[in-house]
Order: sequence, then structure tokens, then C-alpha cells
Amino acid sequence: MADKGKAEELKKQGNAATAAGNHQEAVRLYSEAIQADPTNHVLWSNRSAAHASLKQYEAALSDAEKAIEHQPDWSKGYSRKGLALTYLQRHAEAIQAYEEGLRREPGNSLLQQGLQDARAAQQASQSAGPGGAFPNPFADPMLMIKLATNPKTKHLVEDAEFMAKLKMLQANPTMLSSCLQDQRIMLALGALMGVDLQAGPGADDEMRDESPPRPAPDKQESAAAETSSEQRQAKEQKELGNAAYKKKDFNTAIQHYEKALELDPTGMTYLLNLAAVHLEDGQYQKCIDTSLKAVELGRENRADYKLIAKAFSRCALAYSKMQDYQQAKNFYEKSLSEHRTADVKTRLSEVERKLREQKEAAYRDPAKAEEERERGNELFKKGNYPEAIKAYTEAIKRNPDNAKTYSNRAACYTKLASFDLGLKDCDACIKLDPTFIKGHIRKGTLLKGMHQFDRAMEAFQKAIELDENNQEAINGYRECMVSMDNDPDQVKKRALSDPEVQNILSDASMRLILEQMQDNPNAAREHMKNPDIAAKIQKLVQCGLIAFR
Repeated sequence: MADKGKAEELKKQGNAATAAGNHQEAVRLYSEAIQADPTNHVLWSNRSAAHASLKQYEAALSDAEKAIEHQPDWSKGYSRKGLALTYLQRHAEAIQAYEEGLRREPGNSLLQQGLQDARAAQQASQSAGPGGAFPNPFADPMLMIKLATNPKTKHLVEDAEFMAKLKMLQANPTMLSSCLQDQRIMLALGALMGVDLQAGPGADDEMRDESPPRPAPDKQESAAAETSSEQRQAKEQKELGNAAYKKKDFNTAIQHYEKALELDPTGMTYLLNLAAVHLEDGQYQKCIDTSLKAVELGRENRADYKLIAKAFSRCALAYSKMQDYQQAKNFYEKSLSEHRTADVKTRLSEVERKLREQKEAAYRDPAKAEEERERGNELFKKGNYPEAIKAYTEAIKRNPDNAKTYSNRAACYTKLASFDLGLKDCDACIKLDPTFIKGHIRKGTLLKGMHQFDRAMEAFQKAIELDENNQEAINGYRECMVSMDNDPDQVKKRALSDPEVQNILSDASMRLILEQMQDNPNAAREHMKNPDIAAKIQKLVQCGLIAFR
């Protein structure tokens, strides 16, 4: 038969031992209390916390599960279980435990903090490969900086397909083995490891920056074909041409390349080098014509498809220099049909962007934009917000530099409660004209509607700085202050973002003390005798996370 009186007395002694930091004694006292009242879930929970403080996490987990067994609807049992599982590095199970507790008691700050800790621990653990033996190179926090500053990989950060694959590898490093055929992944991996994983015979000498490439000895020539005296002399002429090219002595370089072509009329690379000289010398049409001749010669002699791709890419670059972006696009696509490289894909994306900009520039008409904006204003007054949005959108296409149009469209989105879209328009408006007061006020109104009162206050404050007498901004600021004071969620949100509060709530001993105070308000008096604990409790009271009744 349970002796509840004895169990309660032992629990108090255990609580006192915990507050004094004597966790081993607390375990002993709670164990005796459990013998006196084995179905008391609070005792199991308290002993779980004491075990956790002693880093006895398996025992802490076992006690937490006992607490849940005796009181399945008690959220604190799940908090105990989640904490033990987190320390045991069973992160997925820990997350499940905290989520189960929150389903039973939504808004519980201890459970929320525990869930946040468990997720952070899980994310950290994913930086190691299977079994933790091999680190995931793509989990490096400096990853993007390293790729962007490395001349060999800087073009990859603009490759959407590569970035999507990179995010997959960051989340699941076990997929790396299936991605090693992708030369972009190998290039990035080599840059991160400080080695060239693509070096060696046959490496492509495709251009790596915006400047025209220096012709290099082609690596596709067959050693077996280098038997005749003419071919050897042709190679010598090409080397002389390369040396002249590096000195920007283009006339001499051309003479040597043409001589090489006379000696070996099947050498496609000599034409490619000639095309590079014309490109560097600003003779873009000659570069195009020579590159196309190289393609014809290459096809006749069954040249490597990589060389054909390079000739098309050189044509595309020349057209790009001439600002004929449509032709540049066509030839980059031809290059990719022969051989796909990340560099050419990046260049294709760039010319496609420039094509769009050309079309947008041709479509601009400030007069028609103003007509559409006025039409949008009339539709707005009539309450026809969807049609007003269409008119404002057309006005923006005709003149994307008018801040007022973005503000007007944001007003429509506000009326339709499309807060995210309205917020983007407000940001665009403010970027174009930071002194436009209405943009800041509209942004504040949208954020207020999204219950982001702290950010809304910042927006209204900027409007007030521009015009201290603007009543609309002053009223918006005051309404946000009132809403924040009356919204418990906002109070908790602000409190939980405080690093000092986070440290208090993550301390296992303080969690136990707070639970004891909740179960037995009289326990507060005992704990308040300890100055350190009293200061922490006072901090939580000031933040509105706990209150005395």
C-alpha cells in the first residue's frame, strides 16, 4: 500500500538536494519516495531530471518513460524523455517526444525550447557521414564563400541545378557516391579538399572567366598521328603562336597559326586558336567565321565532340560581345548539345538574362505606365482590387522605376489579405525611394496584419522619422505597442529570443525547480532563498514567462 505522506516528505528532501546541486543524494531520496508511492508520476519525472544532471541518460530515459506510463497526458514526462534522448543522440526520437508533449500542451515554453535544442542537435549531427566516420564536406559553414572565391568554382554558385544538388548533399551526404559522375560536384569537392580532382590527361581547357581564353596546346591530338615531319613542325608553329598571343602580339600569332594550318590542314585546333586571336583583337565576325570553319573541319575529320562544342561556344561569346544575344543563345545551346559543361550553362543563363532585359527595356514607356497607374487608381476606388492589381502590374512593366506604383499595388494586396505579396511591393517601393513615407506606412500596416508587431513598429518609426507629425504613422505605432502588450504570444516570443532566458530554460536543474514551483507554489519560498536561483526566477517573471499568484 502506498505511503503518500512519506513519499511527499522524501520528495521535498529530494527537491532541496536538487536545488543545492547534490544530484546523487536527490536520486537516492527520489528512489525511496518511489518505493513508498510507485505510481506517482512526479517522482519518476524528478528522478529522471536528477539522473540527467548526473549524465546518466539511459536511467533518465527509463524514468521518463515510467512517468509517461503512469500519466500519459502529462506533458512534463515528454520533456524529460526528449531531454534524455537528445543527450543520447537519438535526435529523431527526441523530436517526436517533444512534439507529442506539445500536442498535449501547446505553447509550453519548456517543450518548445527542448524541441528547438533537439532539432539543432540533429542538424549538427548531420554534418558527419554514415556512422560519423567521415565528415560531410558540403556541411562546411564556409562552403559558399569558398566556392564563390575560388576561380575554378565561382561560376557554380549561379548554376541553379548545381545549387539544388548541393542542398541535397548537405541534407543527405550518403547521396555523394551517386553524384560523383557530375563534373561540377567533383570540381566543388576538389576545391573544398584543396586538390584538383579533374586534373590529368584529357581535362577540358574550356574558358573559366569572362576574358577570352589564351589558346593552349590542344589535348585531344592523337600521339599516333604525330609521326610526320609536317605535323611536328605544325606543333612547333602553334607553340610559337601561343607565345606571341600571350604577349598580345596578335599579328605574329596569326602568322604562326596559319603556318601550322598549312603544315597540317586537318588540325582543327589551329583554327580554334585563330578564332581566339580574332576574339581578343575585337574582330568578332572573323572569330565567328573561323570558328564555323573549325566545326566543318572537325566534322570532316571526326574531331572530338568537346572541340566542336568549344567552337560553338567561341561563336556564342563573339555574338555576345556584339550584343547579339539571340544568336549567342543559339550557339551556346548548340555547344551544350555537343558537350555539357557548367561554364557554358552559366554563360547561357547570362545571355538569357540579357535577352530578357532587352525585351523589358524595349517595352518600357513611362507615358503608358502612368495611364495604367491612373486606371488602377480608378479601379481601386471602385473596390475592384484584382483588376487594379493587373493595371498596376502593367504599369510596373512599362516603368519599373516608379516607387508609387509598387505602393499602390501593395495597397491592393493589403485589401485582399495577400500580405506576403504586399510586403514585397513595399520593400521594392522603399528601395526605389527611401523617403517615400507612404511606402513605410503601408509596410507597417501589412506587418501589423501579419501580427509581426515589432517589425511593424520599425516601419512606422521610419515614417515618423521622415515626418514627425504624420498621424497615420503615429497611430500605427501606438496600436502595435498596445497589441504587443496584450498578446501573450508576442511577450513569449520576445522573452525566448533573450540569450539569458535561453540559458536559464536550457538548464536541467532550473527546469526541475520551475516544475516544482508549478506543482507546489510553496516550494518557491525555499528556492528564493538561494540568491542565484532567485535572480533567474526574477528574470523569468520580468519577461512574463512565469507569474506568482
